[in-house]
Parts: sequence; structure tokens; C-alpha cells
Amino acid sequence: MSFDLWLAFAAASFVLLIIPGPTILLVLSYALTQGKRVAVATALGVALGDLIAMSASLLGLGALVAASATAFVALKWVGAVYLLYLGAKMLRSAPKASLGDVAQMDHVSAAHVFGHAALVTALNPKSIGFFIAFVPQFIRPETALAPQFLTLIATFVGLAALNALAYALLANKMRQRIQRPRVLRNLTRTGGVALIGMGALTATLKRA
Repeated sequence: MSFDLWLAFAAASFVLLIIPGPTILLVLSYALTQGKRVAVATALGVALGDLIAMSASLLGLGALVAASATAFVALKWVGAVYLLYLGAKMLRSAPKASLGDVAQMDHVSAAHVFGHAALVTALNPKSIGFFIAFVPQFIRPETALAPQFLTLIATFVGLAALNALAYALLANKMRQRIQRPRVLRNLTRTGGVALIGMGALTATLKRA
């Protein structure tokens, strides 16, 4: 994989990861209710969840993209529509945005936080939609797939862990401000607009 292609993937991954979604709201919830003590456990759980989701997605995705240009076009449009749908859904849900049931939790163990973060992240439709819609453009069918997959997975999972840790530490410091309903509404709206933008961008992608 060329450096330019890797850099483009890293930039796209970074944008996706900072968009508020189920995983980020969970990270904020634990940071606000449990403090810094579970920050590392949360970040590691997010990393594991993304590792599972991305690895599972790439197992079938790579074969399809390598074998058929038609499959790439189909995946591109499915991914574009899916991201647009998720964006619109986030915008509609913004007025009722909340930190969920975690906000009412008492003291929990780091192991519990790790497992919960891994499960929520692995099932996060935003990430799955990204893997389906964006990853194919960074795969070069004419070269070995395994090294490309390892590079893409390591990059995304590493950025995901750092992003979750940063959110957790920042939320712990800005505890009072982040819990305000207006802040959560604005975060959700921002995520919705960003996902719609990514969906529109996905529709213009071309096969590597």
C-alpha cells in the first residue's frame, strides 16, 4: 500500500471516528459516571470491538471487490445510502439525545466497561457502514490482500483506541458542560450532518 493511499484512509478513518455515535456516547457516559479510572478499559474495549467488526467485514468484502467491479459499485451505493440513512436518523433523534442507561449506573468494574464497550462498538452500524462503503476504494485487487488488510485494520483500530481515550479524558475534565442536553443535541446533529456528507462522498468514490 502506498503512503498516499494509507494517508487518505487514515484521514477518512479519523473523520469517521470523531463523529458522535453509539460508541462515543457510551464512552462519554462512562467517563462522566466513572471518571478516569475506566478510561483505558473503555479505549481497549472500543479497539477490540472495531477489530472484530472490521475483520469480519473484510473477510467477505475483499473477495467481492477483488473479483468484481460490479460488486464494488453495488457496495458503494449500498454504503452511500446506508450512511445517508444513519445521518438522517441521527438528525431526527437529536432533540431526544441522551447518554442512555449508563448515566444511571453506580460504580462498575473496568472489566465490565471493557466488555460493554467492545460489544457496543462491534455492533455499531456507523462503523460497519464505513467498512462496507469506504474500505473497497483503498484495496488494490492486483496486489496481495492480506498485507493491505493488516495495514488498514491496524490503522483503524489504533486510531479508534486513541480517539476513545481522548474522548474519555476530555469528558472527565468537562463533566458539567457535556452533560447539558443542548450539548448532546448539538453533538448528535453534528454527527448526523457529517454522516450525510460521508454518504454523499461515498457515492463519488472510484475503485482503487
